Parts: sequence; structure tokens; C-alpha cells
Amino acid sequence: MEGAAGGSFSDDQFWEVCMELQRFQLVGANWELMVEAQGICVYRRLDEQTGLCEYKVYGVLDNCLPDVLADVYMDLDYRKQWDEYIEELYQLEYNGDTVVYWQVKYPFPMYNRDYVYIQQRRDLDLNGWKIHVILAQSTSVPQIAERSGVVRVNQYKQSLAIESDGKKGSKVFMYYFDNPGGLIPSWLINWVAKGSVPVFLNDMANACQRYKRRT
Repeated sequence: MEGAAGGSFSDDQFWEVCMELQRFQLVGANWELMVEAQGICVYRRLDEQTGLCEYKVYGVLDNCLPDVLADVYMDLDYRKQWDEYIEELYQLEYNGDTVVYWQVKYPFPMYNRDYVYIQQRRDLDLNGWKIHVILAQSTSVPQIAERSGVVRVNQYKQSLAIESDGKKGSKVFMYYFDNPGGLIPSWLINWVAKGSVPVFLNDMANACQRYKRRT
């Protein structure tokens, strides 16, 4: 699941995520419903190689317009204000790609984790219906070396698709996988993900209410 800088995402990858949103909650074989709460459903499927799970999330975020939600997700400076788990977050350009550095706070005695990933957004038109799609995948670039006391996450992938729910909210699909490495039991990682994914979406929805777009 590791990519390389310079390898931008293909049109097919964006449309594949877009169509996941159109097949709302039709998750396919081997996906297990983990959580259903506050309009959000989280499904998981075991990755045999890592012992970890990949996740699909479907939900409706009320009173959160799609354009605003997509902007909030992409606005890294603003995310530092509402995401309490961020230790460091910034982006740079490398070989024509936007590369993000993201360090996440972990509780003592565990080391913090950091991520280096390509991120791209496209606003697609599906029969006159606007769909925001954001893709992210781990990469490596020479400007961002690994740090002492921080564990680099080399397997990370996230996809997000957003459209209007026909009212004043957003219909959302998210795919998520990461392997945080280190000596953390896989059951603990999966247990944390079960709770953290819905919390993240709700925190982001709340951040939308306070967001003033940059001009």
C-alpha cells in the first residue's frame, strides 16, 4: 500500500471512490458491521498479511455543506485548531505532488507516529451532481527523514467522497487503512480505530460550523 512521490492518482481511482458513495452501504463480501451510531456506520475487513483491519465508513453529517466539509478536510492550518491529536502538520510540493507530513500524538509510553503521504482532491461531476473526492496514500520523499523517537507509518491509505444529502448536510464515504507499526497488539489497534473513526468525522462536522473559508 505504499506509493511513491510523483505517482499521482489516476482518473479511475477517483471515480472508483465516487462510485462507492453511490453504492451507499453496499459493502460487498467479507465486510463486517462494527459500529452504527449518530448516522455513521463503520465496516471492517481483516487484512490477512498484517492482522489489521481496513475500514469503510458511510454516514450523513447534518448541517454540514459538502463544499465546506471538503474545504475543512483539506485546510491543514485549520485542522491544527480542531484536531487535538496533531503534534505537527504541514505540506510541501515534491515532483508536482502535494505531500503532507502529519505527526500524531500517542499516549505514554508509546512513541508518536508520523505519516508522509500524497494527497489530492478533485471535484467530479456525476450527471450534474457534484462529488468531492480526496485521496491520500503513504509515500517517501528525501526532504522528510525519519525522526528519532517517532515511528514512521509506511502503510497508510485513505479515501473520502462527499456529496449533498439533498438538504443542508453531507453524505460521506470513507475508506481507511494504516499500519502503525511498533509493538502494539493488532487487537488494540483495531479497537481504537473502531471508536476513533466516528469521533473524527463528528469532530470534523463540528469544525465545519466554525469554519470561515480562506479567500
